[in-house]
Formats: sequence, structure tokens, C-alpha cells
Amino acid sequence: MATEEELFASVDALLEEEPQLPPPVERARLREAAGITQARLAAALKTSTQSVKNWENGRSEPKEPRLSAYQRLLQGWAAKYPAHATPAAAPLSTTAPQPEPISKTFTDSTATAKTETATPAKSAAAAPLQHSATSPRHTTPQKAVKPATDPRFPNGPLAVLDGDGCAHGINGTVLNCPSRTIPELVEWTLCESGLGAPKLHRYGKDSDPLIVLTAAAAVKLGLPERLEGHEQRRSLRLPADHPVVKQTAEAKWRLTQRGFGPWARIYRKTQGNQRQCVQLAILSWDALDERSWPGVSEMEPTDIARVLGLYAQRVITPRGSTAVSGLELMTALRPPTKAVRDPQTGNWVSGHNQGSLGAEPMDPAPPEATPEHPVVVQSGWTGGFLDEEAYQWVRDVDLLTDEECTLPFAVGLDLNTAFLAAAARLVVGLSAPDHFHAPKFNPKIPGSWLVDLSHIELDPRLPSPFTPDGTRPTGPSWYQTHTIAYAQELGYDVHPIEAYLRRETGAYLDPWHDRLKNAYTDTLADLGVTRELDDRAFLAAMERHKQVDPASAAVLAAIKATVKGGVGKLRERPQGKNYKAGERWPALERPTWRPDIRAAVISKARVNMHRKLRNMAAMTGLYPLAVLSDCVVYPSPGDSPLDFLPYATSGKPQPGGFRLGPTPGLAKLEGVQSMLWAVDLMEKGLNPARHIKGGDV
Repeated sequence: MATEEELFASVDALLEEEPQLPPPVERARLREAAGITQARLAAALKTSTQSVKNWENGRSEPKEPRLSAYQRLLQGWAAKYPAHATPAAAPLSTTAPQPEPISKTFTDSTATAKTETATPAKSAAAAPLQHSATSPRHTTPQKAVKPATDPRFPNGPLAVLDGDGCAHGINGTVLNCPSRTIPELVEWTLCESGLGAPKLHRYGKDSDPLIVLTAAAAVKLGLPERLEGHEQRRSLRLPADHPVVKQTAEAKWRLTQRGFGPWARIYRKTQGNQRQCVQLAILSWDALDERSWPGVSEMEPTDIARVLGLYAQRVITPRGSTAVSGLELMTALRPPTKAVRDPQTGNWVSGHNQGSLGAEPMDPAPPEATPEHPVVVQSGWTGGFLDEEAYQWVRDVDLLTDEECTLPFAVGLDLNTAFLAAAARLVVGLSAPDHFHAPKFNPKIPGSWLVDLSHIELDPRLPSPFTPDGTRPTGPSWYQTHTIAYAQELGYDVHPIEAYLRRETGAYLDPWHDRLKNAYTDTLADLGVTRELDDRAFLAAMERHKQVDPASAAVLAAIKATVKGGVGKLRERPQGKNYKAGERWPALERPTWRPDIRAAVISKARVNMHRKLRNMAAMTGLYPLAVLSDCVVYPSPGDSPLDFLPYATSGKPQPGGFRLGPTPGLAKLEGVQSMLWAVDLMEKGLNPARHIKGGDV
């Protein structure tokens, strides 16, 4: 029998061991049950939000003294919220909804406030040019989506319906769906399925449930497996006299203006606060574009549900193409209205949500519009337009040196989600534009400026930062604020001839940026690409990341498409062969039809690219062969970016140039070809950056 001394020694040994934490999934459950966000927990433990995410994903473990404090907190929560008790409602996503930001002003000299600490600002009176305004070891992919925690939506945001009446949920659950018609399916979804997702902002709306129909399910519900005119995807829709369309109308359900197409939205008028709307996505009608959702349509229903479910939790429940979802995410995170109390009647009415774009569409200034826009056609505007587009530039072959031509390789670098990086802390206009003549330039005022930059002469081995094709300007042109500010940064005086400026301003895209950045980096981490990897390990991880888990790789592709498509949708052009210049088109009725915001994002991204190109030339003496949007091609002595990127003697990357890494704005390898291949394309007038990935022309 053990002696008392032996027992005490054993107990003391246990006491000296590090505290044991519950499994990562349980840690997340306890925090969500307590209604605490990851950011708030991080603040309490004096650490970063990313560290908390890593602890809850099993990628890393806390160290003392945080370990003991974290264990004590979890033990307290475990006593309050046992595993089989009903947890408190919490957001579906681990990313907390963003609060409202401060609405900035023209005279505001401080940096744009972070959304976490923002409060509404008062608008001031307007005056010309003093305008008031407002190392982890985890490399296995995520195998399942976290379960929903909102008791109203126990089965998550969506389901994939097969031909046997089984609705596959995001967590591997299978629901029995007895519906045989589209109206029955809508009723079942709203009344019995338990599908949906909570709002992303306190003034927003819950996401409508999404039902994805396989080809067999579509046929069973009376829909054709394919639509006529399949090659013209944008115009796909059932004719108004189709039996399913008639059946839907007879059941008192409505379709949106885009009709019954690949993404059909079926609804009734809101009764009280209860929305009655279901989103359908029909796979065999190409609802999931192969470019944005590679391989997803061919997956099994369970895997499709996992892919779309992960996207829904990290981004938004899909509501159409990734471009549509990107635009919808902006509105979901910055709702245009909120409930306010009428001071006269005391009743609650709809009021403007500070920091949003508002509920009504807004006409742009003439130079910000497109040539067919009513503002341009009706006014007879001939003063030119903004040309803030991404780079498409190839260096003149005659400017290649002998030393460059003898290098063996051309290496392409691609900036991760460059438009998303440009959206960070980007101050944009929120109100209508005002016209000014000969204003003094102010880099803090978003708007469009008519300036002559043709006198600025820069190194011809670099593209001009002022034009998309990299050529030197030939006279006065319209530019967005960031482009003019960069001319000042280069040491040149600028004297605007006229300008269209906005008095109320704010960092409208900040929460959009934050959510998509987290979605992008978290999904890359699921594929084994984390921030803690050194550059060599990062390149190796990127080379194999698509093979780690095709489902997560598809989510990553969709996130990237959401960024580019969302920015593009800010200036959606008219569609259809019957359109006539000067007529309004449907996109103009959206408050998010804002070409000036699109121009601001692209201008900042292009300026960021040029700044890196200039710094690279100063640090390494290397000049690019070509640039295409966020891809740049350099001559290199080796077949890796490690052979020409600048590093300090300590081995750390030099700041200011291109740096490898998984976060937005950092670079990854796009492709490698021979220098002879690149020069041959340049001599033919082709852009090596367009073809460096595959090598085919």
C-alpha cells in the first residue's frame, strides 16, 4: 500500500504540471455561450484576436501567465454553461459584427477611426475648401463547419437538396424535405427547415435561407434540367408562362425583377418584422460559376453544403454571383437605415445610419460617370472621365539591358487580394459631390480632380503611376485623390483646375475589408498557409495548398472573386442589346452604384504597386518587365522570388518592397518562365504578366 508521503509526492507532481485546457471546440462553445466575442476575450487576456482564434482552432496553445488565467475563465464558464444546456444566442460567424464608424469631415486631420471604437460624428456647415463632413503545426483542413449557435436557425444558413428529397446541411445533417413543387419548397424552408443566418450588423437584416438544387432536385420540382440559351448566362431565366412561374404566382409568391433564373429569390411582402424570402440556387443552370467556385458543382451534395456553408459563415450567405455577394456584404455590414425615435410623435421611424451610403441612389459627378450615364448624356458633358484602372503595362523592349537579357528566368509575383488591401482605412465620400473651380489640393478630401500631370517625367523603366497603360500623361486629366496625393509624395506641385468633392466622408469599406481579410487568412490557414511560416516554407505551402483540401481551396477562390467582383459591381454597366445611351439601367437604383468608390480603391491599389516598384528599384536595381493589375514580372538569376527579393543581413525582408506572405497586400509566386520566353512575348506586344502562370499564349 502506498504511504502518505508517496501519495503527497504524486499529488504535488500533478499540481506542478501545466493547467490542462478543454478541447478547442469546447473553448469556442463556452465563449459563445457566454456571449463574449473573440476580440473582447483577447482584450481581457492582453493578447491578440488572432491568438484567441488559434487557441479555438487548435493551431496553438496559450503560455503562462495567460494559460492559468484562460483555464480559470473556462472553468467558470463551464460551471455556468454545461455542455448539454442551451447556449446563449451568438453570431453564426466567429467574426463579430462591426459597430458603426465615425463619419469623418473634410477638416478632420486625424486618421480614420477604427470601427471598434467609432461613434457618430456631428456634421458641420459647409464652406468652400474648408468643408465640414463627416508557428502553428496545424496543416489539416477544416473538415466541418462550426454548428450554428442562433436558436432560430438550428440547421445553419443553407441546405443542398438532392433528387431523393434529402436536404444536406452544412454540418453533415440531413433533413427530410417532402416538397414536390417550388411553392411547397418555399413553405417548408420558411416554416420547418430551421435554416437562416443572423444579421451581421445590429441594424441589418437576417440572411434569407438558401436552398441549392441539384439537377435531379430541379427536375423533380418541375424545372428544366438546363435552360435554353445556356451560352448566354446573364439572360438565363424561365419564361413568364412557364408552369413553375405560374404556380409560384398562384400561391401568392413573388419573384424579383431578375425572374426565375440561376439565382431565384422568392418572397412575400414583409409582415411585421418577419421576412418571408427564400433564395434558390440551381446548380445545373450554372449558379456556381466555375471561375469563382472551381469544381464545386461537380461535388457531392454534402461537400457542396460544406463549401457554401464555410463561405456563408466567413463571408455571407451567397445571394447570387460572388460579385453580387461582395456588394451585398457591403450593405449587410453598413445597413443604410436604423430605427430612430421621431421627436414630435415619439414613434419609431426609419432614419439614416451614420457612416452608410444611405437608402437612396446618388448620381455621380459627370467625370465619375460612364459615357452612357444620364448625367453625362443629358448635360452634354464633354470634359473627360476618370480613368482609374488597374495596370496593363509592358516595358519597351529597347529599354532592356544586356545584363537583364542574360538572366535565365522571368519570375511573376502576385499580390494577394490587392484591391482588398487598398480598401483598408480608405476614406471615401458618403454624400453627393460638389463642384469647385481652382481648388487647393487636399489629400484628405476624397473626390475627382482635374489636373495636368504631363510635366512629370519619371524613369521610363517603370510604368507611369498616373495612367493604367503606364504611359506619360499628355495633358489635363481627371484623377482620384490618391493619384494626385502620390504626385505630391514624389515631390511635385499640383494645381487642380477644378474638382468634384464630397463633404461627408468615412471609411465605408473598413468592416467589409476586415471580414474578407479574416475570411481569406483563415481559409489559407485551413490549407496550411499561416503567417508564422518563413518565406521558404510559405512558398512550399502555397505550391501544395490546393491539393490539401479541394473544398477549402474552392472557398478561397470564391473569397478572392468576391473581392474583385464586389469592387467591379460599384460601377456596373448597362446590359442588353436594346439599351440606349441616356436611359437609366437597374444598377443605378442601388445606393451602392458608386463609381467614385471603385475609382478610389483602384487608384490606391495602383499607387501602392508603383511605390513598391520604385522601392524595389532603389533597393535592388531591378526593374519590372511587365505589370498586369496585381501581378508583376521581374528578370531573375534564379527560379524563385528568394533569388531577387531584398532581405536584410538578419534575413528579414526589407520593408517597402515586395514581401512574401499570406495576408492581403503581400506577395506570392505567380509563375516562372524563361527570360527568352518573356522577351519573345514583349517583342510581339504581349504582356508576360498575363501568361506567366501557365506559359501558354
